[in-house]
Amino acid sequence: MLQRLVHLLPPGVRAFLRRIPVLVRIYRWLLRGKLTRERNVFVALALLAVIIGFGATVSRAWAPPSALVLTVLGGGLLLRVRGLVALLGVVAAMVFYVNWHDPRDIGPGMVATLAITAVLALTLARTRQQLGVQGLRGDSMLLELRDRLVRQGEMPALPDGWDSQVVLVQAGGSSFGGDFVVSAADGDMLELALVDVSGKGTDAGTRALMLSGAFGGLLGSLQPERFLPACNTYLQRQRWDEGFVTAVHLVLNLKTGEYTVESAGHPPAVQFEAASGTWRVSAAKGVVLGVVPDLRCVPEQGQLRPGDALLLYTDGLVEAPGRDLDAGIDRLLGEAERLVPQGFRKGARELVQTMAAARDDDCALVLIWRT
Repeated sequence: MLQRLVHLLPPGVRAFLRRIPVLVRIYRWLLRGKLTRERNVFVALALLAVIIGFGATVSRAWAPPSALVLTVLGGGLLLRVRGLVALLGVVAAMVFYVNWHDPRDIGPGMVATLAITAVLALTLARTRQQLGVQGLRGDSMLLELRDRLVRQGEMPALPDGWDSQVVLVQAGGSSFGGDFVVSAADGDMLELALVDVSGKGTDAGTRALMLSGAFGGLLGSLQPERFLPACNTYLQRQRWDEGFVTAVHLVLNLKTGEYTVESAGHPPAVQFEAASGTWRVSAAKGVVLGVVPDLRCVPEQGQLRPGDALLLYTDGLVEAPGRDLDAGIDRLLGEAERLVPQGFRKGARELVQTMAAARDDDCALVLIWRT
């Protein structure tokens, strides 16, 4: 097919390509079919560059030389490094030809723009080639991973008499963050974990993507008391130098309302008791994950009665530079008081937005209540 496309070029264009040393190897590649996978894209962009180059000598209104920038950008998105270098050779030849025909058509500003665009395109192509993906497939993979992370954080359907709300807000409006939720329901038992990977935004998001799959596989596959130790062992094997991971693990009996909560360096869970109208801070505690080989947690047991609620959250909602953690928890509970009269479902997201407004950090909240 390449040979046919090359021979469709006008004789003058083919002779012109043969006369320019920079394009000799490109011309031979096309004839021999060396650019196998991306040859169609390369040929289309190269022909477009040739059309723009020759068209600029006829009518700048219909084919401005600056349009060559678009072919370079297209090459950066769709071609690998070898193909892009070949395309840049074609573009350079067209710039030389247009400048030879009329030096006024090519100015220093356009040359600088093409050079900068070429550097950016080469960077994009090199990154995609290292990932082993072509075109925009790398972006599609990231979007798919993000959507899976979001779906994994959705709570399973709860029986009548129970409701829940999960709110995740990433730092800087990023699609990726270090806070995530994994959950599983088996009959009358609900098991979930709220995990906080140190860091924020995209930096922590890459580790969160990997851990969400690993922790999600462990959840429900082990006895509840073995979940956090298993997560700790997994992190020990990773030997990460950057940061740490905290988590809170909840096992809830949806029939009786009895629950067990464990914490691994995570801010304490909080229970709202409808009978007294007060919020009670959990005493569950433990060491952050991945630090010590033998993880020991002190769990706490409780019960949710009709009207009660359990609040799990990450430190992004309560920590602030120069402020004590207890002060942040007190402020959170003060804001949470407004949830009671207006309903937990309506006010949960507003609570997160209020607490996260003054912080540039990932924030997450899980609220489970008994109606």
